[in-house]
Amino acid sequence: MSPGQLYSNGNGSVSSSVLENGFVGSVPHFSTDKVVQELLQQSSEGMDHLLEFSEALKTVAKALKRAAEGKAAALSEASEWQRKYEAERERNMRLEHKERSPDKHECVEEKRTENLNHRSELSHQENEQNGNCCGQNGICNHEVLRDEDTDSNSELVSCKMPEKASFKLSWNCKGANQYKHDVVSFDRGNITTAERSSKQISLKWETSPRIVLVLTKPNSNTVRILSADMIRWLKQQKNLDIVVEPRVKSELLAESHFFHFVQTWNEDKEISLLHTKVDLVVTLGGDGTVLWAASLFKGPVPPFVPFSLDSEHYKESLDSILTGPISITLRHRLQCHIVREAADSELGTEEPELVLNEVTIDRGISSYLTNLECYCDNNFVTTVQGDGLILSTTSGSTAYSLAAGGSMVHPQVPGILFTPICPHSLSFRPLILPEHVTLRVQIPLSSRSPAWASFDGKGRRKLEPGDALICSMATWPVPMACQGDSTSDFLRSIHEGLHWNLRKTQSFDGPKDT
Repeated sequence: MSPGQLYSNGNGSVSSSVLENGFVGSVPHFSTDKVVQELLQQSSEGMDHLLEFSEALKTVAKALKRAAEGKAAALSEASEWQRKYEAERERNMRLEHKERSPDKHECVEEKRTENLNHRSELSHQENEQNGNCCGQNGICNHEVLRDEDTDSNSELVSCKMPEKASFKLSWNCKGANQYKHDVVSFDRGNITTAERSSKQISLKWETSPRIVLVLTKPNSNTVRILSADMIRWLKQQKNLDIVVEPRVKSELLAESHFFHFVQTWNEDKEISLLHTKVDLVVTLGGDGTVLWAASLFKGPVPPFVPFSLDSEHYKESLDSILTGPISITLRHRLQCHIVREAADSELGTEEPELVLNEVTIDRGISSYLTNLECYCDNNFVTTVQGDGLILSTTSGSTAYSLAAGGSMVHPQVPGILFTPICPHSLSFRPLILPEHVTLRVQIPLSSRSPAWASFDGKGRRKLEPGDALICSMATWPVPMACQGDSTSDFLRSIHEGLHWNLRKTQSFDGPKDT
């Protein structure tokens, strides 16, 4: 019989068909169902394993995220303690060096002693006239703008340099000479407040200012002519010492040898000592010039007097400012520092940044959305998915934050603006947070791309996954002189500069209600 012939059992039913290769050619129907069930069971068991593996990966990702958050928080706290330790260590070293070489600082100490005695006499006279100097009526600059490390500075502070001018800050109210404190009443369990004031800050010189720092906008013929005329007037009419940038001094000497009296600095490290000798800062330019001038001062900041390019009547303004008293606005700044994922080697190399307007975290040239995890005092706020995030001061509320949809805020309102940039969400609205909080923006390890941080539009830095940016309110604000008062200046700027709510007035000769 051929191999392909059918074999039958005793009942005559076909049992199998043997092919030439020896395999069975047909299988009973019940065997096919069994095989299908086994395959389905195996596939379901495989899916269960995949689900378990997926859940395990999610658990690991959450654990890594918590570990990264804990590391960033611990490193930010460690950096703050390190900063305090370095400051205390430097102070102790200077005190020790001072004790070892008393002759070197004899002249400076005599000057400081005379200055302190003079200030105490002025304070005593002021107390006899108006009561307590710093308690009820105001704040003195020796308590606000005193730097503990200015006792033994190098070349910029010498025996020949005149002492810094002292001044007093006080609260002014409309219709009153003294600041009225908010009165809080708890009568019969009810809390009420009364006698609120404008809280306008006034600056009164106790000693006349002697040294003026003039900072100008570069590459502008109009500013160059205006600065030369102003410096000549300040020297001839007010007999003030003038400090300028090295670039400006070269331009002035190229124009005339009359400006040989102008001072400048030779090394970048001398810039950090400007606040120890400068009484007043005058800027000639726009907002960019003011931002750059503020970035020169990492600690205490002298009073700022900004002039725009069309300031033709600067003599009257400077004359009233040098005489005093003047109204000022304290422009608060944000202190930002970056905590790297490899913080053990990079924490000590990156110095904190001070911004007057805003710090921006964006996606840069990447085509992916940013993925920023935001925390406020270690409390989770949200995850920003969009083009980026703006952390702004109230002074910067009319800058980039305004263009991104943030609110305009009066500069004397204490707060930090939290404004997203093109968020991929319909419900993501900007926030205004209190000034005392600490914000942390972290790039998660699962982020597809790095982010970029810029500080007042410059100093751009790359943030890799795992890095964090810590922001809080800085200690030293920028005192800015006002034309009138802080409120009138703010309203004038949004009306004239931004044309806020400018529209054609509705015609009066239409239909009227009867």
